[in-house]
Amino acid sequence: MGELVEIVDSLENKVSKLLHKLELLHKANSKLKEELNLAKEENQLAQSAVLEWEEKYDSLKMANTMLGSNTNKTEAKLKINTLIRELDVCIAKLAD
Repeated sequence: MGELVEIVDSLENKVSKLLHKLELLHKANSKLKEELNLAKEENQLAQSAVLEWEEKYDSLKMANTMLGSNTNKTEAKLKINTLIRELDVCIAKLAD
């Protein structure tokens, strides 16, 4: 009978240890999820910043071309033609 009590006590200890480990793993998992969410937010902010800088770069490149730089004249002409086409479409829609 004493042996059975020892087995039950041993099982209780093991179950208790497993429950404790489970709780620790849940906490670690929650912490990792929070870190992942923070990393995703930081990544999204970085991507937004990159897009913003790309837009600024394109604007500066266009302004440089308009000021007489020979390096991007073709690109400037294409951009102007695109803008004119967009304006024509808007005018046509307004006329309807």
